[in-house]
Parts: sequence; structure tokens; C-alpha cells
Amino acid sequence: MTLGEPKGGRSAAWEYTSAFPEIVWPALPAGDGAATLGLLFQLESTQWLSADRLLDLQMSQLKVVLRNAHATVPHYREAWRERYDPEAPLTPERFSSLPLLTRRELQASFEALKSGSVPVTHGSVNEARSSGSTGTPVRILKTQLSQLLWNAFTLRDHLWHRRDLRGRLAAIRHGVPAGEFPGWGLATHGLVATGPSAVLGIKEDIDAQLQWLEGQQPSYLVTYPSNLAELVKRSRARGIRFPGLREARTLGELLTPEVRELCRRAWGIPVIDMYSAEEVGYIALQCPLHEHYHVQSEGVLVEILDERGGACAPGEVGRVVVTTLHNFAMPLVRYELGDYAEAGEACPCGRGLPVIRRIVGRVRNVLIGATGSRYWPGFGSHGFPEIAPILQHQFVQKSFELIEARLVTQVPLTIEQEENLKRHILSALPSGFRVNFVYCDRIPRSAGGKYEDFVSEVALPQPP
Repeated sequence: MTLGEPKGGRSAAWEYTSAFPEIVWPALPAGDGAATLGLLFQLESTQWLSADRLLDLQMSQLKVVLRNAHATVPHYREAWRERYDPEAPLTPERFSSLPLLTRRELQASFEALKSGSVPVTHGSVNEARSSGSTGTPVRILKTQLSQLLWNAFTLRDHLWHRRDLRGRLAAIRHGVPAGEFPGWGLATHGLVATGPSAVLGIKEDIDAQLQWLEGQQPSYLVTYPSNLAELVKRSRARGIRFPGLREARTLGELLTPEVRELCRRAWGIPVIDMYSAEEVGYIALQCPLHEHYHVQSEGVLVEILDERGGACAPGEVGRVVVTTLHNFAMPLVRYELGDYAEAGEACPCGRGLPVIRRIVGRVRNVLIGATGSRYWPGFGSHGFPEIAPILQHQFVQKSFELIEARLVTQVPLTIEQEENLKRHILSALPSGFRVNFVYCDRIPRSAGGKYEDFVSEVALPQPP
């Protein structure tokens, strides 16, 4: 098996590029490109290791990470006092006894979380910021080595899903310069020949996006799930087609089965999702054969914890806690992202990489009952088109009894449509709630370009 031929079938062959004009074939990449290929070569092997062997390797890397963090990072030196002994053998049990690092602590303790000694071999140190769907960004330091790992995982994702890199890539998103570019970005630059790419800002209205996308006629599209759903609906209403489009790739938001099915029915293509965060890089990538996700264990250790801090069994939903394995500029150890996910069983594809069955949402996407009960709400949105001409919707929990339904509609709704819609929504919710409609011209995205179907403004009770 070669790097251009994933296990289970052929993909379009990749054409590697050489950094030396005198060496045309075999291609000889420059330093960073060679390091990326070296990592990718190992990733092609390690994905097939058993879960136990992967955990052993993670523990060996964590041993180095924790010793460095304890010695060079003031926050951990204080937080781990009497909890961590750098000379003691590291076991999963000892690791799980370390305190969690919250998002709020990361925001408030930026200086105390910086390492006082970053290995010079890890390259330059740069600051990054997460956009954040809540409008409250976090700052993080990363090294050049962090970018190399990101590049290698990006290439793994391309390999897993057998992408023809010679196609045209279009992206509609936040935080990336808009314009037209000769390649697909940093992961392939100077390493693999690709087709062109183009980027449009997410703030453009949906009709402008659709017109731009029609002009691009891409092979691959990258955008947020909510934006993809709007594009599909609008293109279907206007009879616009994309015959050369092979795949939609989504990021940054919760991807629902409804959006997958909508894209499959209207455009005839699959949706491939990725789970990442600015602070920690790639967390999980969609399996090549299934719609669940594989944790990228070579880069992060992921725990899914119940409300009392224990590991969730397959089928249980818990908090996502991530530890970075290679960022020595600002190591994040047991960092609580604020996301919830469902743990999964071992994958039939044969990869030992742990499975996340689904990403459920963020803490603020939990519906809270008057008794403190928590629900991951469904509002029956897949049935809305049969009831009323709704273009956009967002639900906000205002109290323990009240749900505010913010709607953008094609035409004003009739009283009958409102009553039918209200009954449909309430049938999908626990008893005791009522719904008020608020009509809007447009439901804006967050400063980071993201969009949430549901947000709770009710404080989440803390577990005892």
C-alpha cells in the first residue's frame, strides 16, 4: 500500500512536488514537507494499532509532556501540588487524578500557562485565538511543530476520503483570507500538486454565496453545517445544480443527520465532518466507512467524562476533555472544551483509534428542566418544510418553561400554520414548556461566523 492508495481501494494518485529543480522524480520535498510526509507515513501504520497499544504510546508521550509542564509552567506547578510526582510511573489512573483545566482558567491564566522553556527544535512560537461561538475568544501559544502535525492530520483526512487533490476546492467560512489561490493551503503547499482553491467570507448573504459557488463549480466545498443547509435549500428552490461537486466538508458546528440527508437527497453527495478546536488542533476525523469519528490519538488524548468525572461507556454522553501531546509552548492538560459527545464502540473498520459516535453540542446547547434535568433537544426541524415556509430558525430557552422560537419566513405565517408548528415543536420537547414565536428579518451568526440552532440562557446547575 502506498500513501496515495488507502487501504480498501484506490484513490486518485497524488503527484508529489520536488523542492529541488534538478530532482524531478522521485520528488524530494524540503525540510517541513519531508517532516510532514514522515509523520503521515507513521500515521498510516499507527491507525491500525490496538486501542491498548495506542494508549501505551500516549502514556509514554504524556510522561514527557507532564514532566515538562510541571517544570516550566507556573499554573501546573501550583495546580498539581501534592497530586503529581514526576518520578512516579504514569498510569491512566494517576493521569485522571489531575485536575481539569477549564476554558475560563485558560482565558484568565494565559501568562501562568505559558511554558518558561520551549525546546528550540520545535520551531517558532506563535499566538492563536479561537473565534468562539460565545463571542469570548481564548488565546493559545503554538509552535511550528504544531503546524506540522496539523498538516499531517489534514493529509490523513484527504487520504481517508480518497480526495482527488487536482480538483477545485471552495470554502465559505470565517477567519481565512478571501480570494483565489493556486493550491489547497499549508498542508499540501510545496508537497503535493493540487488544483486551485477559492475562499468567500461567511458574512456574505446566502444568495451572494450561491452565485459565487455557481461561478466556482468546485469539486469540494468546505463550510459550516448550518450554512451548507441554507445553500442546499436555496439552490434547490432556484434549480441550481453543481454536477462536478463530489463532497461537502463541514467544520465548526454541530452536524445533524438532517443536514447529511438533505445534502444527500438534493445534491447527491456525502457530507464529511471534522472535529477540531483552535486550542488543541484536530480532535477527531470522520471514519472513511462510517459517519462516526475517530479520535486522532497520535495528537491528542481525549476523555469523555460523566458529571462525576468518570469515563463514559459506549452510548453514554459526557463532557469532552482533551490533552495535547506535542504543544510544549502552552501544554493543555485535561482541558475541558465545553463540548458534549457520545462515546462509541470499537469501529468495524479495524482502526484502533477511539470512536466518538456523535458530537452532541456545547454546554450552552443543553435544555434544562425546572428540576435540573438536562436534555439534548430536538425540535423536529426536519418536518418544518411540510408545515410552513421557514428559511431560518433558532430556539432560545428563556426560562424553565419558555422557549423563544426565532423564525425567518418566506411569507408571513397563517394562524393555522403557527398552531401546527407550535404543536409540532412541543411534541418533540419534554412536557411543561411553551413556545413563543419571534419573527426576524435575519438571524445573524456569531462574531466567529458560527451559528447555533439552540441556545439556553438558563444557568446550568452544577453537579453535587
